[in-house]
Amino acid sequence: MNNTDTFEYNYSAERAREVEAIRRKYEEPEEDKFEQLKALDRQAERRGQILSIAIGIIGTLILGTGMSMVMVGQVPYFIPGIAIGVVGVVALGSAYPIYKAVTKKDRDKVAGQVLALVKQIQ
Repeated sequence: MNNTDTFEYNYSAERAREVEAIRRKYEEPEEDKFEQLKALDRQAERRGQILSIAIGIIGTLILGTGMSMVMVGQVPYFIPGIAIGVVGVVALGSAYPIYKAVTKKDRDKVAGQVLALVKQIQ
């Protein structure tokens, strides 16, 4: 028997683990259907949350400016301070309705995908 007809195989568990680790780096991660469902739900609420928080912060700053003007106690600042404070209160009051409207619109966009995933999970 000549040398070209022989078969040689060396197995190393450590090498196999390293090869597997490298393979996993290049594979597309398989996302769980439940994780996809949670991600879609978070996505539907994210824009509304960001917008309402921004409006709330701006409204708070405007209200604080108006309060500061009123608390100075001088007549020229009193009336504009009240007007500015009212604008801040209106901004604060509109944050939650804006959140609800934007979130509803975004949920309507992903409703088909969410319902399809729910059917696959159940």
